[in-house]
Amino acid sequence: MRAHVRRRTTTPYAWTMSVPLFDTATALEPLRPQLHDALLRVANDGRFILGPEVEAFEREFADWIGTRHAVGVANGTDAIVIALRALGVGPGDEVVVPSFTFWASAEAIPPTGATPVFCDVDPDTMCVTAETVAAAVTPRTKAIVAVHLFGNVAPIAEIRARTGLPVVEDAAQAAGSTTIRAESGALARPGALGDLATFSFYPSKNLGCFGDGGAVTTADANLAERVRTLRFHGSADKVDYVDIGYNSRLDELQAAVLRVLLPHLPAWATHRARTHERYRNAGLGELVTLPVPAPGSTAAWHLYVVRSDRADELAAGLRVRGIGARPYYRTPVHRQPPMARYLPDGGVSLPVTEELARTHLALPVSATITDQQVGAVVDGVAAVLAGR
Repeated sequence: MRAHVRRRTTTPYAWTMSVPLFDTATALEPLRPQLHDALLRVANDGRFILGPEVEAFEREFADWIGTRHAVGVANGTDAIVIALRALGVGPGDEVVVPSFTFWASAEAIPPTGATPVFCDVDPDTMCVTAETVAAAVTPRTKAIVAVHLFGNVAPIAEIRARTGLPVVEDAAQAAGSTTIRAESGALARPGALGDLATFSFYPSKNLGCFGDGGAVTTADANLAERVRTLRFHGSADKVDYVDIGYNSRLDELQAAVLRVLLPHLPAWATHRARTHERYRNAGLGELVTLPVPAPGSTAAWHLYVVRSDRADELAAGLRVRGIGARPYYRTPVHRQPPMARYLPDGGVSLPVTEELARTHLALPVSATITDQQVGAVVDGVAAVLAGR
């Protein structure tokens, strides 16, 4: 039985306070001197590609994730392509991927020569499960891309145990989230759960740089070396080439920025995670369906996504009030025209994905969102639904 929560009554700030969907500037403001010094250090050093900043960030990020290796790449999409290639995915193979996700999770599969096969997700966590993945596996399946959607944590260990297949974690939205390993009870982070994991450091992410950037993490030294080779034109030295690779390297400036920000990620992630309780305590769950953290997990919400049959009406009404709100995946990936060629005859049935696509709506969340802003959002939702 759901505990009774007193709904916040309408207050004056509900009509005057602007609440952005994203707010990256407030958290960065006190760090400006450190960021300036880091950028100046790189400029003065004159090394801009695969230098000491990238090497140091790779060590620091791997340590923080709790895995042995992190390899910086140019962006989160390249990270997925390269991770799949490192696993040997190629022509004739299939890769299972959810359709309720950002386009890049599936877009990265065809460049390997493989075919994306779409699976459904859990209606509460909005992530893949062992059951939804297993339902899409065929004898041609070579790997699985499991997305930690919106900062929630997909059950990687269960998927690996159920399918026996390698798993690439798409952790682009989950930097700072944590989970409890079922087998040991130890705390773990996305990025240390699968065979490889991929991250995006796009500026709006939980850990974002000042442009594009990404990383691949893994505990496997052979896979890490394969990723390093592929990101550098298929070579270790630009003299001898062992494969057709990519020009996909995290640059020194972005690595220097990330080194300044990484120590602050735990506090930012804790604030994001607590926003769920603050929204719930303010009565948002009486108005819309709240996201559900995965069992044993603490989600550092990159997006705080609720569900409502009146989602589009809510988005429009909140924007009028200066409150950021928008759907992200109204058309799921498998219904995007470029993916039609990969669908089986008769299409694919993904009922939960279709329902989530129709009803989801992202509300404001950030590393610095205040109680007053949370209250303004809840009051705005209540006002729109009441027709005020």
